[in-house]
Amino acid sequence: MDDEAFLKVVTYYKKLFIKIKEELSQIVVGQQEVMDYLILALVSGGHCLVEGVPGIGKTLMIKAMSRVLGLDYARIQFTPDLLPTDIIGITAYEEDKGFYVVKGPIFANFILADEINRAPPKVQSALLESMQEKQATIGKETFLLPAPFFVMATQNPLENLGTYTLPEAQLDRFLFKLKMTYPKIEEEAKILEQNMTIFKFDDFKIEALLNPKAIKNMQSDVKKIFMDKKVEEYIVKIVDATRNPKNYSLSLAKYIDFGCSPRATIALFISSKASALLNGRTYVTPQDVKTVAHSCLRHRLILNYEGQADDIDVDTIIDEILNKVPIINK
Repeated sequence: MDDEAFLKVVTYYKKLFIKIKEELSQIVVGQQEVMDYLILALVSGGHCLVEGVPGIGKTLMIKAMSRVLGLDYARIQFTPDLLPTDIIGITAYEEDKGFYVVKGPIFANFILADEINRAPPKVQSALLESMQEKQATIGKETFLLPAPFFVMATQNPLENLGTYTLPEAQLDRFLFKLKMTYPKIEEEAKILEQNMTIFKFDDFKIEALLNPKAIKNMQSDVKKIFMDKKVEEYIVKIVDATRNPKNYSLSLAKYIDFGCSPRATIALFISSKASALLNGRTYVTPQDVKTVAHSCLRHRLILNYEGQADDIDVDTIIDEILNKVPIINK
């Protein structure tokens, strides 16, 4: 595909992205930024961890997205008594049929893992293994998961009783960590007029604008977006600043315990390409990197005890990194 033909494809994606958001806005009020990043993650081939209090529309958003994008949807409610087989599936036996496989809810395109931190670590690991490997093992057989495969896991930041903290190694497997906040006053007034207590989901007549094949093509086209070597160097230096903050004269360096892993570099690389694609460009700019930086880094940058005690916001440290790291070396 030549440059001119690829530009036409990318321009089409930009128009499609706008249309998808308009379609979603029929049923999802507000939360535009979260919606943008969920689509970015899907196009990048990654997964999202969403932190937010109950009742702000996380389930509704993922259900609406699956409908607009023409994908299968499944919700898994994580509880303390959940088992890995409840997610992946089991090998069953009947006298007439013999042994056969019963696949679990993980075998869908769109997965909502609700309150993932309520389940014990072995259950969390079962989901995260499927996220990483895009496959699941049931008994002695291994099955590929449907493509595209996207997980939105949620956790409640207000409640710690009966929860299991996600280890840093598991958090690292999420492309983005997003924060979902309360709606604005004018948005909440609109929610009253079109809430799910009064209306049914199907009343909104959401149109499917994509299908699995089209999304896989989009994920493939993301990789074709051009990134200049200087932008690559900028990404590497941003991640290096989380590991060696004193080299960049960060005033908040004393609060950093561990910097980001190489997965952070890869996350910035692919998601900034996705940002360029959905903005109608065939090349990445430093602004694309800045756009995705907070979502890529906030769950990978580990604060020390002093930082936690002083209630330091990781986003504040990322702000300083983006201000201190030069875009182009002179």
